[in-house]
Amino acid sequence: MYESKKQYQYGTGRRKSSVARVRVYENGTGSITINGRDIDEYFGLETLKLLVRQPLVTTNTLGKVDIICTVTGGGVTGQAGAIRHGVARALLSVNPEFRAPLKAAGLLTRDPRMKERKKYGLKAARRAPQFSKR
Repeated sequence: MYESKKQYQYGTGRRKSSVARVRVYENGTGSITINGRDIDEYFGLETLKLLVRQPLVTTNTLGKVDIICTVTGGGVTGQAGAIRHGVARALLSVNPEFRAPLKAAGLLTRDPRMKERKKYGLKAARRAPQFSKR
């Protein structure tokens, strides 16, 4: 693990009910650690791994920085989206010139879509009880 003396940049990412706290260490080997596990161990689907690496590919820093993040809440897709958002924000504090490509790719925008709440008189958010004519 990393000692606290090494300098890093911090970014918080959110998606649905997932929150990711991301630390980006400059001059690294390109390792990505999520909740103490390697990215290949943590995410089974290749699409989720691509989602997490998207900000690094956009800024051409893949293999140049180490990423350690802690993510809580939600499912695997929401967590991957939260990590992506956090990595993009952390890279922005590494180099302010990354703002234009990250913004153009839409990686700095927080996805506002959330689960709709259940309403009274209904079985779910919009699902009404079954209608019976007789």
